[in-house]
Amino acid sequence: MPNHWFEFLKKDFVQGFPAFCGFEVLRADYCIFETCLKVLNQHRQQDGFVHAGVIATMADHTSGYASFTTVSEKFRILTVEFKINYFKPATGPLIICRSKVINNGKKIKVAESEVFSVSNGIEKLVSKGMFTQIAVASEDIVL
Repeated sequence: MPNHWFEFLKKDFVQGFPAFCGFEVLRADYCIFETCLKVLNQHRQQDGFVHAGVIATMADHTSGYASFTTVSEKFRILTVEFKINYFKPATGPLIICRSKVINNGKKIKVAESEVFSVSNGIEKLVSKGMFTQIAVASEDIVL
């Protein structure tokens, strides 16, 4: 894939709800996307942990962009299904999501995301998700 495509995806990633959440792109490469979030009080639930919904949104959106790196600008990636496991609460001031495509079909993509809570430079795996996505031609999407 040409470098300008990855640069476009880095900018495209941070729009709408993901921008509202505060997600930032760390890395974009073929089949790989990595993001981070500087945790604010608004990201936390009643016990002070990062809310599961924030983690799920980050994992889903980041995995979608990992799949997006495998198609041309004529396509969009839509999530068909996902499953996510939470291993421990995310408590650090930073969370990082690393996503990679593990099955790169022509239309159906499968990606996984790992989410880490980072505190004092130490990463702890807090969640892992598996995402099934479909590549849909832009002209076939009816709004």
